[in-house]
Amino acid sequence: MAEEATLFQRLGGRRKLDILVSNFYASVREHAALGPIFAAHVGDWPSHLATVADFWQVQTGGPAEYRGQFLAAHVLLRLQSEHFEAWLSQWNRSCTLHFEPPIDAEMIALAGGLAARLQRSLE
Repeated sequence: MAEEATLFQRLGGRRKLDILVSNFYASVREHAALGPIFAAHVGDWPSHLATVADFWQVQTGGPAEYRGQFLAAHVLLRLQSEHFEAWLSQWNRSCTLHFEPPIDAEMIALAGGLAARLQRSLE
C-alpha cells in the first residue's frame, strides 16, 4: 500500500514554504499592529525567516530541522487577542494567494490550531 504524501510534500516542499514565509512576513512587517512588534523583536530577518520556515516544515510533516523555542519566543511579546486575529488574517490571505485548495485550507486550519494553543498558553 502506498504511503500518503505529507502536507509538506503536497504543498511543494521547502521551496514553497520559503516563498510563503518570506511573502507573509513582508506583509506582516507593513501591518499597523503587527509590524511594530516584529520590528522591536526581530533583529536578523534572514535568520528569523529561516527559523520560521523550519517550524512550518516540521508542522507540515517535513524534516525536523526546527530548533527554536516556540512558546518562549512568544512569551515576552505581550500578545493580545487582536494580535492573533491580525496574524491569522494575514496568514489566511497569504495561504490563499500561494496555495490552491485544499492545501490553502489545510495550512489555514493548522495555523488556527497552533494560534489557539499558543494563545491559551500565554493567558
